[in-house]
Amino acid sequence: MSDLRMLVIIPAWNEEGSVAAVIAELRDAVPEADVLVVDDGSADATAELARAAGATVLKLPYNLGVGGAMRLGYRYADERGYDIALQFDADGQHDPAYIPALVAELDRADLVIGARFAGAGDYTVRGPRRWAMVMLAGALSRLAGTRLTDTTSGMRCANRTVIGYFARNYPVEYLGDTIETLVHVARRGLVVRQVPVAMRVRQAGTPSQSPAKAAIYLGRAFLVLLLALLRRPGT
Repeated sequence: MSDLRMLVIIPAWNEEGSVAAVIAELRDAVPEADVLVVDDGSADATAELARAAGATVLKLPYNLGVGGAMRLGYRYADERGYDIALQFDADGQHDPAYIPALVAELDRADLVIGARFAGAGDYTVRGPRRWAMVMLAGALSRLAGTRLTDTTSGMRCANRTVIGYFARNYPVEYLGDTIETLVHVARRGLVVRQVPVAMRVRQAGTPSQSPAKAAIYLGRAFLVLLLALLRRPGT
């Protein structure tokens, strides 16, 4: 990273079972990076454990969702002049070993996605959720002018230009943090790339998945895409 300053932003909601271990891994993998945990209205000890593990912690008074947490994280990065901001999950699914590859790709991109379906690892999604991901990837690939296989990944790396834009315009609605952000970046003529990454099982907590929720996800995902395409992007 030479002299570039990097901030790892971790949105966290009730992740006391994993957040300290995630921070420890980051400290080992990218000791030069600063770590910010945005506690998204947790009812457990997430904030206390993150602070004890050495991270800077910002607490939201109530749960806003990933979009709200990430907007605050990008504002923090923008105000403090960071050159790189990397979004990282608090549940242990993301592997910090891939961070150098994402950062290196910023040499030819403004926003880099850690893609789960690009050849690394054996992460799989089935049913309506997978159908939605494939169709969204096709639509957003055309918009961005490059092949994207994982448009809903939460592992992303942004340069200074994107940090400044997201600090003012990061969408907070459901799925806005993934789908709508890509629409905004592509419409501004910024370059989006992806890097293959392997995902791990979460270290703690239980993901909420069911056929009904997957079908709801499918409908909501395309509604978000439609609204994002109709909405005038910020400046």
